[in-house]
Amino acid sequence: MELNAVSKEGVFAPRLMAQSLRTTVDEIAQTAGLGRDALVRSSRVGKPKTQKRLREMMEIVTRTSPRFGSDLMAYAWYRSTPLPGYGVTPMQLVQDGRADLVHRHLDRLDAGVHA
Repeated sequence: MELNAVSKEGVFAPRLMAQSLRTTVDEIAQTAGLGRDALVRSSRVGKPKTQKRLREMMEIVTRTSPRFGSDLMAYAWYRSTPLPGYGVTPMQLVQDGRADLVHRHLDRLDAGVHA
């Protein structure tokens, strides 16, 4: 998935994200670690914290999509598979503001280091 396919005028659009991942805006909020209001109120969607979390989530899903064969499978992995050594899912790390740990894990896999 191209990141620009889920954004409008440079701002991540929760409805486009939900459509692309065949889910709801409420679930997008939850999986990004945001409150529902952050995605349904137009005054809050563009806020830096909201956009940062949406970007982190979509970067991880987009980065892992080729590994799993589809965006939907990558999104399922993001939500449900604990990372070795961390004991929590990528979703939980993003919710805690630790997307960097997910990227480090993926960098190690890309370098051929198996967890």
